[in-house]
Amino acid sequence: MLCPRCASNQNDDIKFCTFCGANLQAVREAIEAPEGKKFDWSNTWVAEMFMSGQAAEMHKLEMERRLGITPEVKRYNEVKAGVIVSAVGIGVSIFLYFIMGAIALNEPRDAELLSRIWLAGVIPFMVGVALIINGLVVSKKIVQAIEREQEKNMPLGEATPARGLRAADTSEFIPTNFSVTDQTTRHLESTERKIK
Repeated sequence: MLCPRCASNQNDDIKFCTFCGANLQAVREAIEAPEGKKFDWSNTWVAEMFMSGQAAEMHKLEMERRLGITPEVKRYNEVKAGVIVSAVGIGVSIFLYFIMGAIALNEPRDAELLSRIWLAGVIPFMVGVALIINGLVVSKKIVQAIEREQEKNMPLGEATPARGLRAADTSEFIPTNFSVTDQTTRHLESTERKIK
């Protein structure tokens, strides 16, 4: 076999080229691959660039579903981003207030302008507040609408009752899901009733 990298003549039973270390086994497998298996351009990032808006959105939702990113997780991430951006805005405002105040003391002719530059930090602060409000109010309604839509599309037999904890002073048990032993222990209850 001829090595495709260094063009040295190699024995057919070795896996790597003795001169340059090229993977000759992979070259053999590529040469022997069936002709029917063609390269699929639809699975590349190039295809994603040319997707329509709706197809790109569906692809994004499918990838989020596979990664386990639910609307509720996105909502929490949005609130978290809002808190971070707001904190950055406050930090920038404080930093600019003191730096520009010190510069304004040395430059009396530009003091009015320099003393007001700290207001630029209000912009990221307001963006952060908007993200927090959106995450707490708007996105919450979107999550609730998605959950209602999923419940509506769920077959009747699959609907599960909401589970929660009972009050501490009750002796009522929380209903459990069916188990493997559910059908096998029911006969014990019926025999106990017969014995009494």
